[in-house]
Amino acid sequence: MNPGDTKRSGILILISLVSIFMATGCASTKYPVMPSTHNGLPEKIALQEGDVVKITFPDAPNLNTTAKISRDGTIRLPSIGEIQVAGMTSSEVEKALLAKYADQIISKEISVSIESANFQIYVTGAVMHPGKVLSDRPLTALEAVLEAGGVDYSRANLKEVKITRKLKGRTEHFKVDVQSMLSGKSTESFDLRPNDILFVPEKFSWF
Repeated sequence: MNPGDTKRSGILILISLVSIFMATGCASTKYPVMPSTHNGLPEKIALQEGDVVKITFPDAPNLNTTAKISRDGTIRLPSIGEIQVAGMTSSEVEKALLAKYADQIISKEISVSIESANFQIYVTGAVMHPGKVLSDRPLTALEAVLEAGGVDYSRANLKEVKITRKLKGRTEHFKVDVQSMLSGKSTESFDLRPNDILFVPEKFSWF
């Protein structure tokens, strides 16, 4: 085999290896692209221990109160005592309270809102300050990246940010284009849930 043939064979082998690498790499990193907004409304977040909720009774302001969810997932309210709320959404708590206070209020209306949230997530990868991010309110994927100190734009691949989430005993994965959100090309956001893991990968480089 002459030197020219050897060189061509080497190039063909390199191209084949690249093709195999790209194919297997893509297959292993396929994540569903799933924005967590529906008709412009954020995904509902379940209450958890440490959250502080504000409960308002429009026709009985004397019952208005603010309560912190205890470690056992309950809050204590006037005249009804303890009620389990951890794991429920605000609207679900409203329905539960309406049943509890049915004989004490005239209008069938109770408002439950989050005063402050015990919200923690984990951010890793090509960010300036990887680790746990604590917040007193729910965060979007873009906000989480910014809370982690931002990124090194020369090496971070914000188009394929990965979200890992454990939900009801199973693990789910999502891929989010944070670059489009940051540049304003996308008006959608991805709402994180407590204990989500956000990974910012590095851009692929041969060198």
